[in-house]
Amino acid sequence: MNMKMRKCPSCGEYTLKDKCPYCGTKTRSVAPPRYSPEDRHGKYRRILKKQMLSLK
Repeated sequence: MNMKMRKCPSCGEYTLKDKCPYCGTKTRSVAPPRYSPEDRHGKYRRILKKQMLSLK
């Protein structure tokens, strides 16, 4: 079993289980994605971020 913290998207509870013990919904990992210097999609993420900041 993977020992990373997980969060239920429906009720917001944190757990280590794959299924929420409170509502039974499948949980999601809250760990950020790994950093890679050879980020294939970084260019597009930076363009999107720049566009979102210019809309404010």
